Amino acid sequence: MNVLLIIVNIAALLAIIGLLIFMQKKHVSFTKRVFTGLGAGIVLGALLQAIYGVDSEILTATADWYSIVGSGYVQLLMMIVVPLVMVSIIQSIINLEKSADLGKMSAWIIGFLVSTAMIAALIGIGSAALFDLNADQIEAGQAEMDRGDLLQEKLGDVQELSTPQKILSFIPSNIFLDMTGERSTSVIAVVIFSIIVGIAVLGLRRKNPEQAEMFTKIVHALYAVVMRIVTLILRLTPFGILALMANTVAKTDVAGIVQLGKFVIASYAALIVIMLFHLILVGVFGLNPMTFLRKAMPVLGFAFTSRSSAGTIPLNIQAQKNSLGVDTGIANMSASFGATIGQNGCAGMYPAMLAVMIAPTVGIDPFTPAFIIKLVLIIGISSFGVAGVGGGATFAALIVLSSMGLPVALAGLLISIEALIDMGRTAVNVNDSMVAGTLTARILGKLNLKTFNDKTAIEDPSSF
Repeated sequence: MNVLLIIVNIAALLAIIGLLIFMQKKHVSFTKRVFTGLGAGIVLGALLQAIYGVDSEILTATADWYSIVGSGYVQLLMMIVVPLVMVSIIQSIINLEKSADLGKMSAWIIGFLVSTAMIAALIGIGSAALFDLNADQIEAGQAEMDRGDLLQEKLGDVQELSTPQKILSFIPSNIFLDMTGERSTSVIAVVIFSIIVGIAVLGLRRKNPEQAEMFTKIVHALYAVVMRIVTLILRLTPFGILALMANTVAKTDVAGIVQLGKFVIASYAALIVIMLFHLILVGVFGLNPMTFLRKAMPVLGFAFTSRSSAGTIPLNIQAQKNSLGVDTGIANMSASFGATIGQNGCAGMYPAMLAVMIAPTVGIDPFTPAFIIKLVLIIGISSFGVAGVGGGATFAALIVLSSMGLPVALAGLLISIEALIDMGRTAVNVNDSMVAGTLTARILGKLNLKTFNDKTAIEDPSSF
């Protein structure tokens, strides 16, 4: 009987996939198909939980089958991240007219990412104050206590690292190891290696133009192949989002959400304010915020469901280039840097809220100027190198809380709602990287305003 019910559940997913394929054949826009998949996934996941219950063996088995579509899609995106970052950045540097442009580009992108993370921290502090959050208000069950003990163990991995050591961790010592994504700073290491290769080609062009030209042709050919692979994978986005959202909703701990509802509401209130701040920033630089948001939504929808900033890099780059009119080099660098630097949700807002909640439990007033200034500065510094995958926020929280002299075990109290909040945090992280890329292009005169203002220029991989 269980097998039959699992087959019925799989058939339901396949039926919705069939609907999405039909919509594609009828030339329904990519954005509408993405959000149809998102909405259908929510409904399907809610029905599965209502029918079987969150701890059901049938639901667990069904989720495993759904993961072939959902997690399989994320893994395909992760597969292409390293070659995409490497080839794209090398090509971008090769195409630069002056090597000085590289420094300007990097400085503006990193400046936007880190400064917005510090502002996100202030917004998180404000939300914690507004909702009167306090860790003492949360009851700890066995799962929460186990998570707290695990975090305390993990603390040893990061507590002893000084700021220079953290910066040193960005530099690759074995690029092949970093290509596997083994370290939390692997993406940055790949970016640095790619920049070095690009600069080397610029130098070779002056001394041995023939060899430089040969290498350039190889890079251009590789870039064309990689982008074609990206296009093929991105066509699967509506299906991936459908399965990811169905699994997320089906396995969500509703009881945990009810118990910690105040923190969930406070978190999303802060995330919404951060998003509004991003849009205001876009408007300050003379661009239409609603146009930006409309073109970013397909990317944010995937980021929300996948909970992976790194996995969103391919879609992020494509949307910046083809929908927002951002220069190719800037789009590549902002998407890559944004996956591990200055993440507004995971490295900015979240650690700040936890610090404010936990401080009173050890007799510290979190709203004194000295505490707030120290917290914001630590968040700005520690926002470098946060892993752009699920769990990155925990890593950031460990660094910030330990640097502030606060107990990290209390962060384990939020285990039951971690996934729900992480969805919103990831979307904000990715939005920040897109804002950084767009505004950097605007400042350096490398933003195609015609493309940005073209309401029909929204990335649709199925058209390629």
